[in-house]
Amino acid sequence: MTVTEASAPPRNDWTREEIAALFDLPFTELVFRAAEVHRANHPANEVQMSTLLSIKTGGCPEDCGYCSQSASADSGVKATKLMDVRAVLQAAAQAADQGSTRFCMGAAWRNPKERDMPAIVEMIKGVREMGMETCMTLGMLTKDQSDTLAEAGLDYYNHNIDTSPENYDNIISTRSFEDRLNTLDNVRTAGINVCSGGIVGMGETRADRVGFIHTLATLPEHPGSVPVNALVPVKGTPLGDMLADTPLAKIDDIEFVRTIAVARIVMPASMVRLSAGRESMSEGTQAMCFLAGANSIFTGDKLLTAPNAGDDSDAAMFERLGIKAMPAAEAKACAVRETA
Repeated sequence: MTVTEASAPPRNDWTREEIAALFDLPFTELVFRAAEVHRANHPANEVQMSTLLSIKTGGCPEDCGYCSQSASADSGVKATKLMDVRAVLQAAAQAADQGSTRFCMGAAWRNPKERDMPAIVEMIKGVREMGMETCMTLGMLTKDQSDTLAEAGLDYYNHNIDTSPENYDNIISTRSFEDRLNTLDNVRTAGINVCSGGIVGMGETRADRVGFIHTLATLPEHPGSVPVNALVPVKGTPLGDMLADTPLAKIDDIEFVRTIAVARIVMPASMVRLSAGRESMSEGTQAMCFLAGANSIFTGDKLLTAPNAGDDSDAAMFERLGIKAMPAAEAKACAVRETA
C-alpha cells in the first residue's frame, strides 16, 4: 500500500471478498496497513476522550441477548426514570473538566416517547453550550424525531447494527436488521452524523465480522463514528450465560485487533472507537488497537451499566504510550472531515 492509496478517498463499494482478504492478511501486515491509513487521515498519537452517561436505565422491552438493561434479562439492573436535565448537565460539566470532548447520553428505550423529547432537547442544547460534541442513543427514531434532534443541534446519533445481517436474528428478535438501517437513514437524512458499530465476541464467526464491517462500509455514507465493542458478558443475559458455559466463544485479542484494523482501512475518515470491553484488555492489546487505527475511547468507571477502565488507569496508560488526549478543536475538525 502506497501513501497515495492510504490517503485515497473513502469507498462505498467494498465487497465482502475484499474485506475477508484484509482479515486474512498476516497480522503485522494488516496492522501496518491500517496504521498507514490512520496516519494519512488522522493525527498520530491522539485519542479523543468521550464520556457515556446512562440517562435512563433498565426496563427496555427489547430482548438483545447481550444487554443487562433488557426487561427480559435476569441481571439485577433496576429500571429508572429519565434523569433530570440539571443532573445530566452537571455530569456533562464534570466530564468536560476531566478532558472529555464528546458527551454521549444513552436511554434504555425501544424508541423515545414524544413526552420525553423536550427534556432530550434541553440536554443537547445544554451540553453544546459547554463546547462538547453531543451524542444520543435512544433506540429507534422516526423522521420527525430525527428532525427534532437535528434542530436541537445534536452532533451524533448512535444506533449500532450490532453484528452481521446473517447473525442478527441469533442476537435480537424484537426488532429487525432493517429497522436498524431505517433509523440510520432517518438520522442521516436529518443531517445528524451517524455513529454506528457493533459488538464482537458474541459467538459469531469471522464471516459475521466481515458482514458487519461490510454493512457499515457500504452505507450511503460511512458512519462518522464506528464503535467496536468487545462483549462484556453479564450473568443473567442469554449471551452472558452462554459464554459462561462455552468460554472459547469469546473473541481473542488478536482477532479483536484485526477487526479494528479492517474497520480503519475500509472506513478511513471515521473515528474508530475502542468502546466496551477495555477493562479486561491488557495495555498491550489496547496499544495495538491504537496502532491499528482506534482513535477514541470512553473514559470513566462505567459504560451505561458495564464496568470501564477508569480515568486514572487511562491517564497512566496514555503517559506510558506517549498518547495525548485529542483537543476539542481537532475533534471538531475530524467531524468536518467525516461529513465533507
